[in-house]
Amino acid sequence: MPLHRRVPKRGFTNIFRQEYSVVNLARLEKIAKDEITIKDLIEAGVIKKETERVKILGQGDLASSKIIHAHKFSQSAQKKIEDAGGKAVLVGSQ
Repeated sequence: MPLHRRVPKRGFTNIFRQEYSVVNLARLEKIAKDEITIKDLIEAGVIKKETERVKILGQGDLASSKIIHAHKFSQSAQKKIEDAGGKAVLVGSQ
């Protein structure tokens, strides 16, 4: 058996890493509310638990202005939300 298969695999696991559930703007467009919170995402089936951290990504477009609450936003998502007349609100501490 080759040496690289016999040697134990070790690496670094960051215990402080924060996992995010990613949500695209196209999925948020289907929610028929003007203000979208974390609880609204759970009711719509976009995320499973309230304890999940949510990051909004910029794939898709918004046709109407919406106020969106999330833990993190990509730059493109924040620009598209503001161009549509909405607002991106950060939830919690980072």
